[in-house]
Amino acid sequence: MKNAIRNVCAQLLSATGFTLAAGCFSLAAVPAAQAADPVKIGFLVKQAEEPWFQDEWRYAEQAAREKGFSLVKIGVANGEKMMAAIDNLAAQKAQGFVICAPDVKLGMAVERAAKRNNLKVMSVDDQLVDGSGKPIASIPHMGISAYEIGKQVGQGLIEEMKSRGWNVAEVGAMRMAFDQLPTARERTQGALDSLKAAGFPAANIVDAAQAKTDTESAFNAANIALTKQTKFKRWLVFGMNDEAVLGTVRAAEGRGLRSDAVIGIGIGGSKTALNEFAKPSPTGFYGTVLISPKRHGYETSVNMYKWIAENKAPAPLILTTGVLMTRRNQTDVRAEFGL
Repeated sequence: MKNAIRNVCAQLLSATGFTLAAGCFSLAAVPAAQAADPVKIGFLVKQAEEPWFQDEWRYAEQAAREKGFSLVKIGVANGEKMMAAIDNLAAQKAQGFVICAPDVKLGMAVERAAKRNNLKVMSVDDQLVDGSGKPIASIPHMGISAYEIGKQVGQGLIEEMKSRGWNVAEVGAMRMAFDQLPTARERTQGALDSLKAAGFPAANIVDAAQAKTDTESAFNAANIALTKQTKFKRWLVFGMNDEAVLGTVRAAEGRGLRSDAVIGIGIGGSKTALNEFAKPSPTGFYGTVLISPKRHGYETSVNMYKWIAENKAPAPLILTTGVLMTRRNQTDVRAEFGL
């Protein structure tokens, strides 16, 4: 199209003179100017205060520096704020955004808002679903192989319990549940299946439902469960993230259950876990399955940049896995992940 305009301009130059042709060449230059518009990308997360999302943002900023695009970070704690944020990105002339929505069932609303504002969209961490609960295939997604990572947690718990020589009849397993989030449900189900496959008694498994996915909610839920379940002398603890396990460990400590009576394995490898490992003495927070916030922050941002700047669409689905990290091996594991 651009070449056709230039050919017409050249003909006008010879036939009518400089003034008219100059205006024509200016018209031909417009698409080039538009193509050079700076790339601006939004990165929306449901709980901006959580260490995992802070790390994602940090690596997204690294991608922005390296690729030369602008990054707009917005916390979207609920659906109303999410919709306002998408409109805000359009007003700022962004061309696309990465999102971990406050509720995956808002997927169709996200897709409609993106189309209305002519924005490209990718999801991260939690995959968006339609009204029937099916993943929205038209929105590229980078997530975690939640079930497999949950199985890693369960295997780690069993191995450490056996190495300590615990009598399984005296051991309870506390599942910190947040079942309204599919990712959380898949993670804890993976852990449950690993425990049961290893012969852990189903009757010794206790559910504690969290109101939110943070440490305080886990602490409150665990306190209730521990009050009801006094028959167990030792506990295995698992949940959807590091914060769920840490809250439970703190509740157990409040009842005199220390590191020799609690084995908790979280998911995420966040600062929450590193802070526990840095304490002078071990706590009940035994380990965490490290998943890479770098891939989820950096790689999704680079993929979005390439989609906008080079018209290279991301893969429809990318799933990441993790490695069990403890106080003993944390240095080697973090080095392996480039952290």
